[in-house]
Amino acid sequence: MDELAQITRALENVGAHSSDYDLNPEILGALPKARKLRPAAVLVGLIPRAGGLHMVLTQRPATMQHHPAQVAFPGGKVDAIDASHMHAALREAEEEIGLPEAQVRILGALPRHETVTGFTVTPFVGLIDAGFTPHPDPTEVAEVFCVPLVFFTRKGAIQVHSRFWNGVERRYLAAPYGPHYIWGATARMIKGLVDAMEGA
Repeated sequence: MDELAQITRALENVGAHSSDYDLNPEILGALPKARKLRPAAVLVGLIPRAGGLHMVLTQRPATMQHHPAQVAFPGGKVDAIDASHMHAALREAEEEIGLPEAQVRILGALPRHETVTGFTVTPFVGLIDAGFTPHPDPTEVAEVFCVPLVFFTRKGAIQVHSRFWNGVERRYLAAPYGPHYIWGATARMIKGLVDAMEGA
C-alpha cells in the first residue's frame, strides 16, 4: 500500500483526542472540569517529493511574542469569518505560507488536540500540489521546510523528552530533525497521524 492510500485509510479510523497533558496526567487532573477552550485548526500538509510524501512545517520568528522560534503547522484560531474549522486551517495556511486553497485536497481530520495555552486544535490532513512554492509571511513565519513522512515512522524518531518548569519536571514529545526541534503539540499531532497509519 502506498503512503497516500495508507493515509486515506488511516483517516477513516483515527484514535482518541490528545492533549499537551498526555504525559503529565497529574496536571490535567488539577485543571477545572468546566474550563473553556478556544477553537483552532491547523493544516497537516503533505506534498509529493522525491522519495515519497513530505510534511510541510513552519518555524516561527524568534521575535514573536507567543511561541517564538517554535516549529508549527500552518494554522490558528477559528474566527467568526470562517465557515468551518477546515476553512480556518486553509485560510491560515494561505495567510502564513501563501498556499492557495485550490492547491490543497483535504483527506480528512485527526483527533482534536488540547494545548496548554487553552486551545482545542483540529488538525486537517491535506495533499498539496507538487508544484506549490511557499511564499511565507515574514511576520508569522521565519522558514518553511519539509520533512519526509517516512522519517516520523521510523523507530525512535518521536521521543519523550523532559524539562523542568517552575521546579516541576514536564514530559513532552519531540522529534529532532536536523537543525529543527519539533516538539510539544506539533510532535503529538504528528504521532497521531503515525499511530493512525500504523493501525491501518
